[in-house]
Amino acid sequence: MPQLIVITGPTGVGKTAVSLHLARTLKTLILSCDSRQMYQEMSIGTAVPTSSELAEIKHYFIGNLSVTDDYSIFRYEKEAISLLNTLFPKHPTVILSGGSGLYQDALIHGVDNIPDPDPAIRAELKSRQVSEGLDKLITQLHELDPEFCEQVDRKNPARVIRALEVCLTTGKPFSSFRTGKRVNREFDIIMIGLVRPRHELYQRIDQRVDQMFSDGLVEEARRLLPYRNRPALNTVGYQELFRHFDGEYNLEEANRLIKRNTRRYAKRQITWNKRYEGRIHPFNPNQITEIENFITS
Repeated sequence: MPQLIVITGPTGVGKTAVSLHLARTLKTLILSCDSRQMYQEMSIGTAVPTSSELAEIKHYFIGNLSVTDDYSIFRYEKEAISLLNTLFPKHPTVILSGGSGLYQDALIHGVDNIPDPDPAIRAELKSRQVSEGLDKLITQLHELDPEFCEQVDRKNPARVIRALEVCLTTGKPFSSFRTGKRVNREFDIIMIGLVRPRHELYQRIDQRVDQMFSDGLVEEARRLLPYRNRPALNTVGYQELFRHFDGEYNLEEANRLIKRNTRRYAKRQITWNKRYEGRIHPFNPNQITEIENFITS
């Protein structure tokens, strides 16, 4: 049976280096499950692999979208499974790497079959978000689906709008479609969870943020300022710089906040992966020989 090797772990832990090494060793390719590396305009702030790395090892779902595109976890699952079905006959082992827990889960467990919304309703809700503000949409969602409204990330317009548009399109609560039923995949899944001592991980995060600034993150964020309300830009690294551009604080403070918020994001990723306890196999990224032996044994 074909194998999907899942390389997971918090941001900054070293997933890219391990994935590239394994791809070379196993003579295979990499699927990304990073929901932000898909956007071609956000390469610096999302730590996309270098151009030479992308040229050496074939990657999928990196730089395949624009920040102006609409995309969803449902579309990702469909496209990724379809892609794997075409890849496995030639590559019996494929690597999945990235830090977006929802996208990772979509490929491992599947997502619920939630109806597509009416495009006109989606357009109207997006217009209302701009004219009325997100709070008004959250109030309406609470009226139509109080159960999901208690769970939704209220700082994520895309999630609020997605739930509300399904409610309005179907006349049923969004939560009624969320069964949580897991699918059986026609491939084996091996999960490698990369871990480092917390102080070391945080030091790497701080160093990476400084490197992003050196590589031109501020200029990249400035180019994206006109698109700041797009869901893709609701991302650590860009939101802090947008507020800097608004004059809320200086560049040094923006740098500090990006480091702090990235560390907080890493903690949430670590918590997320605890749901795989018993299935995920922890390794330090420096244990590359042990990882190889584990996968091939």
